[in-house]
Amino acid sequence: MWRLATKWRVAVDRALAPLDLTHAQYVLLASLWGLQRDGREPSQRELADETGLEPLYVSKLARTLEAKRLITRGRDPHDTRAVQLALTEGGKRTVREAMRIVQELLERLLAPLGGRHSARTEALVRELTELLDNPLDPPSH
Repeated sequence: MWRLATKWRVAVDRALAPLDLTHAQYVLLASLWGLQRDGREPSQRELADETGLEPLYVSKLARTLEAKRLITRGRDPHDTRAVQLALTEGGKRTVREAMRIVQELLERLLAPLGGRHSARTEALVRELTELLDNPLDPPSH
């Protein structure tokens, strides 16, 4: 699993380099896109929960993406301690192009299993989801 995850991250980094994005930046942008599409205005904390990334790392990524003018960061009107994130118009254009590139890459990755919608891929997704849902909290002594 580690080798496949590393292969995927490297491939995404290379594919998105022309857009000046890294894999991690893409994860944040694509997740923000999905949440905004659903009518949500997520905080950095909510985005950390959504992506599985550490809140401190999301904050660092958000600052970088804000400097690139792909997102804005503002105060949540309901919680002044929370920082809300939103895609800029340029961010929306960039993330749509990035998602197209990543979808093509995903199709190539899953081609040996019959593509994204094959029975083998669906079975793999079920198995990986089961592993992801299994908590790996440190054992209590």
